[in-house]
Amino acid sequence: MRSAIAIVVAACTIGLASVARADAQDLPPADALESGNALQAPVARPVAIEYSDAYYARAKIHKYASFATLPLFATELALGQSVYNDPNARASASRNAHIVVGTAITGLFAVNTVTGVWNMWESRNEPSHHKLKLIHGILMLGADAGFVATFASGPGGRVSSTLDAQKQTHRSIAFTSIGLATGSYLMMLFGNK
Repeated sequence: MRSAIAIVVAACTIGLASVARADAQDLPPADALESGNALQAPVARPVAIEYSDAYYARAKIHKYASFATLPLFATELALGQSVYNDPNARASASRNAHIVVGTAITGLFAVNTVTGVWNMWESRNEPSHHKLKLIHGILMLGADAGFVATFASGPGGRVSSTLDAQKQTHRSIAFTSIGLATGSYLMMLFGNK
């Protein structure tokens, strides 16, 4: 009998504490209560955010261009590996294709950087997914810098005693940049719901 009463008392205490907590959340701010204006306390309303038609056009370009990201990365990795493995690849079709696909990735990232940064600036006051978009933008700008470094570190077909070291540096920077961009791409693809 005592355990049943203890359970009822505990349940009532928990229920009353929950009601008190809910009521406390609905109270106006303390400064409104002190001044006697409890009924006239300002209520914060959500602010409507309007975007231009250009914002939506840029968002569509950014989204559809980004679908080419992973296929281009996979192609570039395969071509790069074939050039890396072939010591006589300076004038080969694989090397030329590697350069063409790398140029396509550069173009893709130029378009997505411009559209993404521009839309991120226009949506800077929107609280929805703000952290996710900011992290995505910063990671992609880091990948952009990595792709510039990848291009700059390419052996370039010059005969050099350090060609193997240049190839390894170029490959390492490329893998890092592709990994960073892929992680950021997937984060935005699956996290922006």
